[in-house]
Amino acid sequence: MRLHTSKSKNAESFYISKGYVNDKGVSTSVIVRKLGTLAELLPEHGPTRDDVVAWCKEQCRIETMKYKEEQKTKSVQITFHADRPLEYSQQRFYKGGYLFPQSVYYGLQLDKMCRKIKARHKYEFDLNAILSDLIYNRILEPQSKLSAYKTAQSFLEPPAYKLHDVYRALSILAEENDLIQSEVFKNSNFLGERNSKVLYYDCSNFYFEIEQEEGDKKYGKSKEHRPNPIVQMGLFIDGDGIPLAFSTFPGNQNEQTSLKPLESKILQQFGCDKFIYCSDAGLASQGNRNFNHMGKRSFIVTQSIKKLRAEDKALALNKEGFKRLSDDKKVKFESIRDDDANELYYKEIPYTSGNIDQRLIITYSPKYAVYQKTIRDTQVDRARIMVHNGSLKKNRKNPNDPARFIGKDAVTKDGEAAEINYYLDEEKISEESMYDGLYAVCTDLLDDKVGDILKVSEGRWQIEECFRIMKTDFSARPVYVQRDDRIKAHFLICFLALLNYRLLEKQLGNKYTCEEILKALREINFVNIEGQGYVPTYSREKITDDLHEACGFRTDYQFITKSKMKEIQKQSKRR
Repeated sequence: MRLHTSKSKNAESFYISKGYVNDKGVSTSVIVRKLGTLAELLPEHGPTRDDVVAWCKEQCRIETMKYKEEQKTKSVQITFHADRPLEYSQQRFYKGGYLFPQSVYYGLQLDKMCRKIKARHKYEFDLNAILSDLIYNRILEPQSKLSAYKTAQSFLEPPAYKLHDVYRALSILAEENDLIQSEVFKNSNFLGERNSKVLYYDCSNFYFEIEQEEGDKKYGKSKEHRPNPIVQMGLFIDGDGIPLAFSTFPGNQNEQTSLKPLESKILQQFGCDKFIYCSDAGLASQGNRNFNHMGKRSFIVTQSIKKLRAEDKALALNKEGFKRLSDDKKVKFESIRDDDANELYYKEIPYTSGNIDQRLIITYSPKYAVYQKTIRDTQVDRARIMVHNGSLKKNRKNPNDPARFIGKDAVTKDGEAAEINYYLDEEKISEESMYDGLYAVCTDLLDDKVGDILKVSEGRWQIEECFRIMKTDFSARPVYVQRDDRIKAHFLICFLALLNYRLLEKQLGNKYTCEEILKALREINFVNIEGQGYVPTYSREKITDDLHEACGFRTDYQFITKSKMKEIQKQSKRR
């Protein structure tokens, strides 16, 4: 509501008017109430014109409050005509699930970041609109950049930019990749304190549906065992499983060399200098241990027992010296039962490598031992059938291939050539059984409790889940863009989408699975009713209540007027 005045030769009149958009999309207004002329109002609300205007504005405020209260309980009547056809090209269905990731996006102040980037470049398109839509699409309906642009047309706030602007924006995002990562980490602390005391690191790779190497797309060891060129990604997450930083590197590069450049960037740009580095054995090279033994940093890494020096391996496989983790009491290995599924046993061995004094913690889990034995027995049965049927293939390199239990004898006792004889290698089976249930962790933390060290190491499952979400739920591969800068921008968008999702998941109290959250977001849609407002098409559930509570707005009303929907959109962008 606002104050409207009209003047004539003999009088000045005051009205309260209300603006609205008519059926043709044109803004107009209507008189709600006539307050009177200046001459009529002066005796009671004077003595000056300013006093009258002040009173009129107060009436506008009161009328506005009254209107808002009425809208909360107002029933809506809309007339439909059975004989009236639909208008041509009239959009009725809108996607609204993006509103919830949008509240996280603006909480991370990515809109401010886009304005900062614009000051460093010369372009006319809306980078904030493009980046936000690409992130929302990666969460809600992951697809190519072209399809994402088309899908964004069905958002409650459709884009004004063009498709070619999207591809131009990718080059800008790639150039500003480091700045965006460091600023987003700092801004994420406004949404809750980050647990940067422990940083987990791992690598994965993403394939391209092409046959020729080009740029960073190189032939390497694919996680999916695909014969396609790949690009590799190194990812840091914090102790709560929330992404911290990432880098990309060629598919033929050793992943161990990817750690130092990315961690150096964290040390210099992120303000993190005291943390525990945690990784699996593949990224626990001596060089990486040395790097994380410097300054205020420490490391907790998985150690392969099979790759230990002979004397250390003998100590690790020795059944003496185990303690029960729950009460720290010594136990005889022979007394450990297979049904102690919830118990964990450990022993410590002093260990030195690269002039670093370390602790080698060997754990034994009866549950894990039973699992490994069950899997191996199945593989041995398959190997026995392969020997019997003669169905053997050459160059089988999979470490879990049953063929590893098959030996061959190709010479006679006199050393003469003979037919190849295949047999079940019982010695190999017995050797593998020695490692059942055993797991090793190495650390330079010499005084910390074993339970605390193992708890940190167990948290590595979170980074595996991050890669699973990125690859499966966000469909980060195959990658369809080809230029190296646009590939980097693609992974930046995947990274920001993962960060956005993880923060939203945390705001929900980590009560729901990824599948439950994404399903709820993807079903939050609306139908536009005769240009008057929107009707939700989704079912109200406990998870939708929690989403609204976490993000500070509600969309689960029976009917939402156009003005109310605009208010909801504004609320989703508040920091």
